[in-house]
Amino acid sequence: MLLAIDTASRACSAALIDGDTIVDERHEVVGRGHAERLLPMIEELLAGRRPDSLIVDCGPGSFTGVRVGLAAAHGLAIGWQVPIAGYSSLALLAATVSATEVAAALEGGHGQLFVQSYGGDPLAPRDTLRSLPPDQAAVVISSAIVVGSGAQQLVALRGYGTALDALPRAADVRLLPASLRGLLPRPIYGRGADAKPMM
Repeated sequence: MLLAIDTASRACSAALIDGDTIVDERHEVVGRGHAERLLPMIEELLAGRRPDSLIVDCGPGSFTGVRVGLAAAHGLAIGWQVPIAGYSSLALLAATVSATEVAAALEGGHGQLFVQSYGGDPLAPRDTLRSLPPDQAAVVISSAIVVGSGAQQLVALRGYGTALDALPRAADVRLLPASLRGLLPRPIYGRGADAKPMM
């Protein structure tokens, strides 16, 4: 069984998956407090069961949320001595949409949007991850369907398309093709650090 962990957004999410079957899941929109909620959620979810492997959302998303999920996943993988892999929050969102072309847009820091386009079968990135002001994101993202917490804003600015408001959900990992489920389990920040070195 696979334990999936997702804390890259306002949601705190975990799922136990066997092949393509969701054994059990927990998904709560907590805003903040992932660090306090995640491990009790996983303990409740597992109910004494032990997964064979782990997968975790590497971002982009909330700086703190991404790090909480990765730290927990690494700690559990070490304790259980099981393999760990990562995935992108934007790829996960795109995988939930049955369309040949789709873009994912997540709210990022400083009012920007994390955006990336996907398509094909199996699903694959069409461009690179970018963190952009919403008006710029509306210019560069042309997919008719946009999914994510930033979708409505992007589609409204563009004046066309379909917006699907969504947050990453750990149980949706089963929808990702194998090629998008094998990232190194380390942060994808999507933008540079706010802190600047002193000159």
